[in-house]
Amino acid sequence: MGRPWLHVLAQVVPVPLGLLLSGGLVWSATNADWSGNSSNSGNTWASSSLGLANDSKVPMFRIDNMRPGDRGSNCIRIVSNASFPTALKLYSNSPNWPTNFQSFINLRIEVGSGGIFGDCNGFTPHKTAFDGTLDQFVALFTDFRTGVGPWTLPGKPPNSLSFRFTWKFSPSAPNSAQSVTTNEVTFTWEARENK
Repeated sequence: MGRPWLHVLAQVVPVPLGLLLSGGLVWSATNADWSGNSSNSGNTWASSSLGLANDSKVPMFRIDNMRPGDRGSNCIRIVSNASFPTALKLYSNSPNWPTNFQSFINLRIEVGSGGIFGDCNGFTPHKTAFDGTLDQFVALFTDFRTGVGPWTLPGKPPNSLSFRFTWKFSPSAPNSAQSVTTNEVTFTWEARENK
């Protein structure tokens, strides 16, 4: 005679095993049919810019036939398009500056508001940025690190500053200063992010 417990086992085991397998198939089918998602589209990143402009069209100064004691002035407006605070400095990176003739040209630079290029009417000074001679300015302030300033531009209107340049040819300029022309001078404003 065979083993009766094997007969019972053969009848009992298939039922739970079948239930487990069919449940797994049902769960798998349900998992495949049900879904959900959520998305957020249209993401982009755009960088800002830090551009400077001024309202000049020609050099601030083209002075001929100076005599001792002559003087003049001009204004220029510097505008930033930055949308964040910046630090503005002024310097001159003028090359080829071999003579001392420029020491007889006194230069005063004021920073303020109002005034436009070629017309200082309405200019209101806030501070004197420099008061010395032209050769001192060119020699001392040669890049952003050594430049005059900084002045903070807030990154929102009014995002500009005005500068008034006043020059005077020294009354004590010697005879050796006759018929001499300075080398070209470039005044450079540079702004960097103010952190």
